[in-house]
Order: sequence, then structure tokens, then C-alpha cells
Amino acid sequence: MHLVAAVKADWTTSITAFLAHLGHERRLSSHTLAAYRHDLDLLAAATQAGPIMVSTTDLRRELARAHAGGLHGRSLARRLAAWRSFYRWLQHEGLHSSNPSVGLRPPRSARRLPGVLGVEAASFLVQAGPAPDNVLQATDKGGIDAVLVAQDDAMFELMYSSGLRLSEITGLDLPRLDLTQGLVTVQGKGNRTRIVPVGAPACTALRLWLDVRAQLIPANDLPAVFLGRRGRRISPRVVQQRLADRAAALGIPQRVHPHMLRHSCASHVLQSSADLRAVQELLGHASIASTQIYTHLDFQHLATAYDAAHPRARKRAKGES
Repeated sequence: MHLVAAVKADWTTSITAFLAHLGHERRLSSHTLAAYRHDLDLLAAATQAGPIMVSTTDLRRELARAHAGGLHGRSLARRLAAWRSFYRWLQHEGLHSSNPSVGLRPPRSARRLPGVLGVEAASFLVQAGPAPDNVLQATDKGGIDAVLVAQDDAMFELMYSSGLRLSEITGLDLPRLDLTQGLVTVQGKGNRTRIVPVGAPACTALRLWLDVRAQLIPANDLPAVFLGRRGRRISPRVVQQRLADRAAALGIPQRVHPHMLRHSCASHVLQSSADLRAVQELLGHASIASTQIYTHLDFQHLATAYDAAHPRARKRAKGES
């Protein structure tokens, strides 16, 4: 019994120290740290030995067990990456002589392409709010709902215009907006900062929103660009719900979420420019490999157009060789 308690304490101490290192040195988000903790806690619960006694065979067995339980390749890869980082840190700290995760590979899973909206559908969605004059008249009468719609227009236009993540939208502060230059500075994953262009329609929507923003926060002492109904920084869940509600009200059949606007932005820019590096910079991807998925989307678009238009493609679709 004492041995079990000691093993558990050893895992707890090691995991806590590792997460503190990630939070301090790599400045990972609380969400990412929670994911690391979850994957390491699963490993700790699956073994009766302390972390320094875990072998490559133990890790391979746990991967196989998770795979047999229905966990897909991407989730297994994330779990293995957490274990690999943990044991790399133990090695660096002189607490383990080797990394038992070296050489392990998760099973491959089918590549899932992100959902995107067509150009017309995306434009229809983000500019569906009332005309500026109607917003200003409604806000003069104390119409908070009209204020929120003006904010929705600004949020959704900015997401689609600049390919921002949901966390970048909810974390955006006023000093980061430069509507004169049409630029926004955002802090993305890994604490990386990038400057992104903002299109003219998004700038117009943002100016209208900032004109009526004081309706939600009269004191005007909160730096957040986007606000909830009570004048606090808007939550991710509220943004998700308001976008889904707008899409449903407009009769868009797809399940629309904030990341779909980011995917749509990237796909449409790539279709027009064919400049993968520019899309990488726009999205703030650390690796070009993350951006390359949009080349698959672009090829899908080309293949669909080909099948619809090319006379030989029509014959091929009917089963002719």
C-alpha cells in the first residue's frame, strides 16, 4: 500500500514540475497544459511503476490499448507527443537515462479536410447585419440587440477577412487595432505575435461597432474589443453561439463555427493567389506543413470544377474509361 502511494506521489510530483516548466519556459496556454496533464495522468493510471521505470514496451502497450478502444490516429499522436515531451524533459533534468518513447509511431488515420464555406456563402454570412444607419438609429433608442448585431458583423468580418482564431478574437484589445492602416496585431499559439491585414469591409464594420461600443461599456475602461451583453470581455462560447444562430437564421445548411471562417479565409486566399507562404504568414502557422492542407482543399475545388465542365470528365463520371 505504501509502495502504491509512493508511485502515485512520484507521478504527481514529476507531472506538476513538468507542467510548470511548460508554462514558464514555453508559455503554453492553460488549455494546452490541461491536455498535457490529461495524457500524462492516463499514463500514470495505467502503470504500477514510477515514471522512471516505464519502458518502451509499456508505452507501446498503452498506445495499442487506446487504439483498440477506438482512439483515432490524431488523438494517439497527441498523446504520444505529450509522453515524448515529458520524457525528454526528464532526460534533460537528469532524472531519466533514456527516452522510452523514441522510435514509437502512432497509427495513421485518414486526413480530415476542414470544412469551408463558398465565397458567396461566406460573404452572405458576414455581411448579413442591418445597414449602418439602422444600427445607429436603433442604438440611439437604447437597442442593445442592435449593438450586439453590429458587434457580430465586426467579429465575423474580421474572422473571415484576417483568418483569426477564436481565441485571437476574444483576446483582442483595442490598442492592437489600426484601422487607418488596415492592420491588426494578434498573439497566437506559442505566444507568437503577427501583424495581419484587415480588409475594407471589416474595417467599416469595426468602425461602426466602435462607434456604438459605449452602449455596452459606458465607462470605456476595458481594453477588450469585443464584449458580452454585460460589458465584459466576450466569451468563446458566446461567439460560437451567435455565429451558429446567424447561420441557421440565414438558412445555411452547414454547421458553421468560428474556425470555419478561418478555414474559408485561407482557402479563398489560396485559390486567388496560389501563394502558400502568404497563407502561412496570414494564419500564423509555425510550419508550412500545417498550411499545406489548404492545397488539398484547392485541389478539391479544381476537381469539382473539372468534373462539372470538362467533356471528358462527364464521360468519365458515367463510367467510361
